[in-house]
Amino acid sequence: MLTTLWFLLSAGAIYAACEYFVNGIEWLGRKFRLDATATGTVLAAFGTALPESAVTFIAVVLGHTPEQRDIGVGAALGGPLVLGTIAYAVVGVALWSNRRRLQRESAMVKVDSVRLARDQRWFLSIFVVKCALGLVAFALKPWLGVLFLAAYALYVWRELRTGDTSPEEEALEPLKFQPGAADPALWRVLAQSGLALAVIAIASRVFVTQIEVIGLALGLSAHIVALVLSPVATELPETVNALIWVRQGKERLALANISGAMMIQATIPSSLALFFTPWLFDAPLIVAGALTTVAVAYLWWLFQRGHVNARWLVPVGLLYALFAAFVAWRFA
Repeated sequence: MLTTLWFLLSAGAIYAACEYFVNGIEWLGRKFRLDATATGTVLAAFGTALPESAVTFIAVVLGHTPEQRDIGVGAALGGPLVLGTIAYAVVGVALWSNRRRLQRESAMVKVDSVRLARDQRWFLSIFVVKCALGLVAFALKPWLGVLFLAAYALYVWRELRTGDTSPEEEALEPLKFQPGAADPALWRVLAQSGLALAVIAIASRVFVTQIEVIGLALGLSAHIVALVLSPVATELPETVNALIWVRQGKERLALANISGAMMIQATIPSSLALFFTPWLFDAPLIVAGALTTVAVAYLWWLFQRGHVNARWLVPVGLLYALFAAFVAWRFA
C-alpha cells in the first residue's frame, strides 16, 4: 500500500511540476528571444534530460561493479528508444483526440516539418555511429566520447542560429509565479522553472523506484523491469511535457522537446559511457538500437514529406511493444 501511495503521489507531482515547467520554460524562451522550436529543443530538452543524464553519470562513473555500469549503458540506449516510439505515439494520440477541442478540422501536425526532418537525420547519423561502436572493441574507443560532446555542442549552436516564426504560439499564458504581470520578472521565470525542474527530478527518481518495486512484486524479472519499465518511467517528464503542450495546441514545442531530448540522449550519456565502460552491446541492446533506428527512419520519412497527420505518429509506439515482447521472451 505504501509503494502504491508513493507511486501515485510521485506521478501526480511529476504532472503538476511539468505544468509549471512548461509555463516557465516558454517565458524563459521569450526572455532569451528564442523561437518555439529552439525553446523546446534546447531549453526544455536540456532541463528534463539533465536528471536522466545524471543517472548515467552516477552509474558509469561511481558504479563499482560491471552490473552497475551496465545500467548506465542501458539508460543511454533505452532513453532514445522510449522517446522515439512511445513519446511520439503519445503526441499522435493526444493531438487526434483533442482536435475538436482545439477547433481543428483535421489532425494535421502544425510544425516546421523541414526542421524536424533535419533533426531526425542528424540524430540518425549520430545514433548509427553510436550503435556501431557498441559492436566492436578497440583501444581508442573511449576517446571518441569527445566527438559526441562536440556533436551536441554543434547541434545547440545550429538550433540557436536557426529561427522560425509561429504566430499560433506567440501568445503565452501568464507566468504562474506572477499571474498578474504581462511581462514577468526574469528572476521569477528562473525560480519557477528551476523549482519545477527540481520537483520533476526528485519525483521522477521516486517514481522509477516504485515502478521497480511494483514490477518485482508482480513477479516480473529484474531484466524486464530494468530494460522495459524503468526507461519508460525515466522518460516520463518529456512525455508529460509533450502531452501538456499538445493539449494547448502547441505541438511545435511538444515535438521539439522530444527531438531535443533525443539528441541529448544520443550524445551526452553515450560520451560518459564511452569514457568509463567498454561500451559493448548484448542482444537486448542491439535490438533496442535497431528498433530505435527503424522508428527514427520512419519519422524522418514522415516529416520530410511535409504534411504529417497525427495518426501517422501512433504506429511507432508498437515498436516499443515489440521490444518489450523480445525482452520478455529472452528472459522468460
